Amino acid sequence: MITKEARSIGNAINSLDPSFKFTGLTRITANTAGFVGEVSHQKGDYVQEGEQLAVITNLNSFVFLMDLPYELTGIIKNQKALQVTLPDGQKLAGKMGRSLPLVDSASQTQRVIIQVKTQQLIPEGLIAKVKLVRSESLNPIALPKESILTNETQDEFWVMKLMNDTTAVKVNIQKGLETGSYVEIKSPLFKPNDRFILTGNYGLPDTAKIMINHK
Repeated sequence: MITKEARSIGNAINSLDPSFKFTGLTRITANTAGFVGEVSHQKGDYVQEGEQLAVITNLNSFVFLMDLPYELTGIIKNQKALQVTLPDGQKLAGKMGRSLPLVDSASQTQRVIIQVKTQQLIPEGLIAKVKLVRSESLNPIALPKESILTNETQDEFWVMKLMNDTTAVKVNIQKGLETGSYVEIKSPLFKPNDRFILTGNYGLPDTAKIMINHK
C-alpha cells in the first residue's frame, strides 16, 4: 500500500535523483495464519483510512452453527462429545459450545456453536448434520422391529414368543426407546435365550401352531 503523501514525496525524490528508487510502498503483514476469504479492493483502488482491505479466515476459529428448536435447548446440557456428519459422509468430532442469545422469530430456533478440530479446509456455508441424545437407557433389553406387532390404533403392542418349536404365544409388551432397527422392551423381562417370530407373525392368534423352516 502507498499513501498519497508517500507517492508525492517519492515522485519529487526520484525526479531529483533516480538512483534512490524511492517507492513509498508499505508492506502489510497479517497477524495470524489463514486463507483470504474476501478481497475488498483491487490494485490501483483508492482506499479511505480505516477501510477494510480483506477478510482472512483463521482455521482455529472455524465452527458450525446449529439451529436448535428452542423447546430442545434443555438437552444440550448433557451433550459432551458430538459427531458432525458432512454431506459426503465424513464425520468430524465436535464439542458443544455456547448458545447465542438470539432466537429466530419465524422458526423459533436458537443457534448453538459446535466446535470441531480439523485441518481440512471446509467451505463456508456447508450444511452438516448432528445427532443429539434426548434420552438414554443403560443395559436395555431390545428386540428387532420386525418382531413387534400392534393394533390399528397403535396403543397396544405385543410379540409372538416361542414356547417350543411348534407353539407361539402372544405376549403384550411395553415399549421404550427406539433406534433405526431395534426397540427397547421395558416389560416384561425377557431372557437372553428367549425366541421370537420375526417373519410370518402378522395375524397369528394368541396361541398359534407354527412350523419352523430350517434353511
